[in-house]
Amino acid sequence: MANRSLPAKLALVSTGPAELTTELAAEWRERAACSGYRHALFFPVGDTDTAAIERAIAICLGCAVIDDCLEYALETNQRAGIWGGTTEEERRSLRRKWLATRRRTG
Repeated sequence: MANRSLPAKLALVSTGPAELTTELAAEWRERAACSGYRHALFFPVGDTDTAAIERAIAICLGCAVIDDCLEYALETNQRAGIWGGTTEEERRSLRRKWLATRRRTG
């Protein structure tokens, strides 16, 4: 499965002040590729098999609003689930780097 590297994903999100208002968040969510799927697919609990996580990420990778989703997840510190094509572990790493960049530029 083709996937952008973590630094490449981070380069696509804003490092400025929170830019996604509630209205904007609602707007991109309506256009999200995941909107027609069960939430459980994107919020695996317990010992979910790798294939299920890969399926969720594959849906994200074809999404027109993947970058908005990832930015929202970083800004709001979403710790659970698949957001913007990233796993919880990937987002933890991305968020540390994202916050450091914000501190340097803010």
